[in-house]
Amino acid sequence: MNAFMAVARAGGFRDAARAGGMSPSGLSEAVRRLETQLGVRLLNRTTRSVVPTEAGKRLLDRLAPALAEVESALDVVNTARDKPIGTLRLNVPVSAARLVLPAILPGFLAAYPEVQVEIIAEDSFVDVFASGCDAGIRYDERLEQDMIAVPIGPRVQRFAAAAAPAYLDRHGRPRHPQDLLSHACIRGRFSSGMINAWEFERDGESVKLEPSGPLIVRVGAATELGVEVAVAGAGIVYLFEDWLRPYFDRGELEPVLEPWWPRFSGPYLYFPSRRLMPAPLRAFVDFIKASEVD
Repeated sequence: MNAFMAVARAGGFRDAARAGGMSPSGLSEAVRRLETQLGVRLLNRTTRSVVPTEAGKRLLDRLAPALAEVESALDVVNTARDKPIGTLRLNVPVSAARLVLPAILPGFLAAYPEVQVEIIAEDSFVDVFASGCDAGIRYDERLEQDMIAVPIGPRVQRFAAAAAPAYLDRHGRPRHPQDLLSHACIRGRFSSGMINAWEFERDGESVKLEPSGPLIVRVGAATELGVEVAVAGAGIVYLFEDWLRPYFDRGELEPVLEPWWPRFSGPYLYFPSRRLMPAPLRAFVDFIKASEVD
């Protein structure tokens, strides 16, 4: 109903989204659901304008004061308790579940014991609304348009190449990224079917490769298998540096071409609206921001 009011007043989905910090697709879906539930068309949509129908006008006149009263009532309830209550559902890549959230969730759960956090970890890009989640974590190149993004976790990360010392003793240590074309490389395939190229950079020189090897693993679900196979000496793996760091520290894997490892910006927590933010999500966003300041 809030979505319907916002679109009717703004005269369009995009203008309403910009004004409220929401997603046009989310607004459209919300209005569609309302019309389906009521069995009445509320908005006449054309390529140039969106205007309320006669039924929509009548509903708009009655909704404004009613929703204002509801929001006031909810504010009374929210201010009556010290801590937010409810469930926070996050859709995140497996890499974020492994490398970002472990440093954040324990403190958040201790600070907000009445909030239950549910993590859906996958590496296919899923719409927040369709997945039933309140927010997601993604890297900037995968962010949906019209989303609010808040930095979360390390702001700079690197991709790293690594292999077991025994493998490198047998096959030699690459001196240039092009040398990888003659090595056994363990690669990852996304659920979309895409296999990412391996990228390297140094002193202004960029190299992008598609090496071959004996094993391809599903990104996320079988990433750890690829790492363990590399530890066993079957080839070279290319992954987040932070993921491989414990293996470096234990001597199970040796860095390969470290001066060439590319840097990239860290992930973001993204969500569709500040105004209609659930209390658990608002608490989580505030906790992240406070952690960044600390």
